[in-house]
Amino acid sequence: MVIVATSADLRRDLMDDLVQTSFAVAAVLTRVGAAHDLSLTLLRLLGILRDRQPKMAELADYLVLEKSTVSGLIDRAETRGLVQRSTTPEDGRSVRVGLSTKGRRLARTVEAEIAGALAPLTARLTPQDQRQVHTLLARMLTETAP
Repeated sequence: MVIVATSADLRRDLMDDLVQTSFAVAAVLTRVGAAHDLSLTLLRLLGILRDRQPKMAELADYLVLEKSTVSGLIDRAETRGLVQRSTTPEDGRSVRVGLSTKGRRLARTVEAEIAGALAPLTARLTPQDQRQVHTLLARMLTETAP
């Protein structure tokens, strides 16, 4: 007997797989963050600042937080020596945020720890499978980005 999955079954299974994957990733992020006394939001901040120095308003958009909440987050990160603020040359009132040397070092450390902890999730995938998952996830995230 052959069982044919309906499109509703497929959507439900896909949703369940995505949620289970997000739980596994969130557990890794929480564990690695806690090992370095970083909240998930601060961990996200380090990830965002790895390759850019956004203005505060842009950072609020990336984090999907109110500007006042981001200000407090940046204050705390700055107190820990993880970030530094600078004014933009084109507009002395705008403030950009970037990683300090200490923050960059910590970002590299947690990135390596996260990669190591997530490796078992992808270890059984062939390189071709990994490329396919990467392509599909990138498409999903690009099409749903806020």
